[in-house]
Amino acid sequence: MPHSNHAILVIDDDPALRRLMARRMRGQKYRVVEAASGAEAIAQAAACRFDLVTVDHDMPDMDGLEVLRRLRDGEDPPAVVYVTGVDDVRLAVTALKAGAADYVTKTVDPDFLDLLLATLDQVLVHAEVDADLRLANQRLETMLTEVNHRVSNSLQLACALVGMQEQQMTDPVARKALALTQTRIHAIGQIHHCLYTGEDVMHVDMAVYLDSLVERLRWMLACDNAPCPIAFESAPLLLKADKAVAVGMIVLELITNACKYAYPADHAGPVAVTLTIAPDGSARLSVADDGCGMQADAKPRGTGLGSGIITAMTRSLRGTLTYPSRERGVTALLTFRPD
Repeated sequence: MPHSNHAILVIDDDPALRRLMARRMRGQKYRVVEAASGAEAIAQAAACRFDLVTVDHDMPDMDGLEVLRRLRDGEDPPAVVYVTGVDDVRLAVTALKAGAADYVTKTVDPDFLDLLLATLDQVLVHAEVDADLRLANQRLETMLTEVNHRVSNSLQLACALVGMQEQQMTDPVARKALALTQTRIHAIGQIHHCLYTGEDVMHVDMAVYLDSLVERLRWMLACDNAPCPIAFESAPLLLKADKAVAVGMIVLELITNACKYAYPADHAGPVAVTLTIAPDGSARLSVADDGCGMQADAKPRGTGLGSGIITAMTRSLRGTLTYPSRERGVTALLTFRPD
């Protein structure tokens, strides 16, 4: 039996049965308030919070389903046990779908009250367990928020230290390498920033995250003091942190490759980044340029680190990366399952 002193609202237009039900509940140490109509019950529920409500189906002003709907529309609604004299499975199913925690068929059998009390006990136990789970989840979310905050701050510090090192370098190649390293660290840190500042501590809004990443790359890859013309469009998509990191790193490397190798060193050409959801539910990330294209027999350029990162991240997503043929420029197409 759950803890005593729970507050229960008993709604029934039959005064004799209502008082009998209330008396048996008080015998179990429940605090009971009676209501003879739906309107009276709604007013009582608005004035006082109840742990549980029993509601009769047939009442003159409004039926039990309407009372149930109004109670469910309120803030922090109580558990509701539907009590009806109509032995109709369809009505019971309708009540359960409408949000009732359980139902009891009203009969003249003296076992009715015993069954009702057993049902109340069971519903209250489940409600207490659900409340404990909600509290545990709230504590977990608070902990995850704090962890993401601390990780984000640590990565920002690492990013700043790399930036300081970059400023001390005189070799332009080394400076570019450190700037790219700084952006890679920032890309991961931004994931944790999104997690602790958003409402969902488990998932990253990719449209918001990638927009921020692309904006940073526009200026990092700028030419002649003008931002790189990177266009970005995204369908709504939420990803868990590990997948968001992988997608972010792939976007970073593909955009960097496009800006470094598709256009002359003194010219920042357009790059289009598009994230869509296919009819089969898969996510498709496209990074396209209008540059010189990619020769089939061309030797790899650069250190190969970026290609290695792309390969590793694609593998972690269990995705595929292809380069569809086109007349001009290069399109890199990443396909993966969001779930």
